[in-house]
Amino acid sequence: MEKQQDITGIILSGGKSSRMGTDKAFLKIGNSTFIERIAAALNPFVKDIMIVSDHKTHDAFGIKRIKDLYKDAGPLSGILSGLNHSKTENNIVLSCDIPFISGTLIRQLITNHKDDALINQIACNGKTMPLVAMYKKQCALQIKKQLAHNERRVRVLVSELKPHTISINSKYNLMIENINTPKHYKRLKHEFES
Repeated sequence: MEKQQDITGIILSGGKSSRMGTDKAFLKIGNSTFIERIAAALNPFVKDIMIVSDHKTHDAFGIKRIKDLYKDAGPLSGILSGLNHSKTENNIVLSCDIPFISGTLIRQLITNHKDDALINQIACNGKTMPLVAMYKKQCALQIKKQLAHNERRVRVLVSELKPHTISINSKYNLMIENINTPKHYKRLKHEFES
């Protein structure tokens, strides 16, 4: 796979951030927002980056914003929306709440992926991460079928498409840690900035 030629980065940022109480995309670690940090990690490896979000405020990031095809259908709809707009076969999908993701981890995903797998996902400490993963564009067909039957769980899609799972060392655990609550954010922000 030629880097930057055959990969699109898709950042899912359409959630309601209900547990956080504020839009996670604009939260900061150091001087950069979550979205800026994720985009910076993706940038060396992808041809294009897009944000999937219905929030017009996300235009402030200066990254192409794609609207959700299905409203209130969760990350599965976000993946479908991104895949529909992507011009590449391979697409790295990341949720917007993993601000510690790094190029090191993205390189591992790309280097260790299996080209015949429709989904290549990261796993750490036995936990699979379908929102830190590479999806083939043709996954869109299965997602459409699933949403047509009102099935919105990403893990159902992943189990149907028999993914290749790339296990990473537990030292990378922070890179894929989802930040969902103010308490969690405050603790990690303090650790990073102290």
